[in-house]
Amino acid sequence: MIEADTESNRVGRERGFSDFVVYVDESGDHSLTSIDKDYPVFVLAFCIFYKGHYLAKVVPELQQLKFDYFGHDLVILHEHEIRKEKGDFTLFKTRDEKNVFMGRLSNIIDSSNFILASCVIEKHKMPNKDDGQNPYHIALKHCLETLFDFVTEKGQQTLETHVIVERRGAKEDDELELEFRRICDGDNRYQKDLPFKIRMAAKTSNSAGLQLADLVARPIGRHVINPAQANQAFDVLRAKFYCEGGRKMVGNGYDQWGLKHFP
Repeated sequence: MIEADTESNRVGRERGFSDFVVYVDESGDHSLTSIDKDYPVFVLAFCIFYKGHYLAKVVPELQQLKFDYFGHDLVILHEHEIRKEKGDFTLFKTRDEKNVFMGRLSNIIDSSNFILASCVIEKHKMPNKDDGQNPYHIALKHCLETLFDFVTEKGQQTLETHVIVERRGAKEDDELELEFRRICDGDNRYQKDLPFKIRMAAKTSNSAGLQLADLVARPIGRHVINPAQANQAFDVLRAKFYCEGGRKMVGNGYDQWGLKHFP
């Protein structure tokens, strides 16, 4: 990860903010009573960006892609719409044209230095599906604990890191915020306060970080469902998962670290 210091980072730290920002998205639904047999998982993905790199490289490259293909930067990159060629993504006249676009988008993700902390709930394997468990809350706890491992590794565990999530609805947002605060107030494996603050963004928010998080969540789910199946999108992500001892892992060093799956 690029971590060259900048004046803005120093100012942020003086104000109590860490050098990192986290963008979150999900794939699948968190119901344990209605399970899609073709996609029986719930995925939560934390994309952890170093702010300097995010500002200098990630945002400009995504903006340039939008200008090149759409003529403006108001388009929001949604994995589902791209895959199904809906909305703004009906522009591809041939399969080759779409493949070129996808290749360029994949290159942006590949060259973006972010860390992945994710959790996959294999809903069809969960015992006691009627005991009120919420897969989103289970995944959130483990992702926040992994995020704490990461900021501690970087020596920034005393600084505040913002976690950006997309709004889903008033009731769901209230429940999420309550659970987030409960976990950060000590209901975690460390039994200590975690230095994270949640911010909610509207679905129409044109955030580069949220769009990248949206693009990575489903490939993670597909990999857990069938790890033997070819999954080019997941292959791009392998080196980004947080893992014990840094990212120079051997084999699947990220398994149950940056990529947790339950039960």
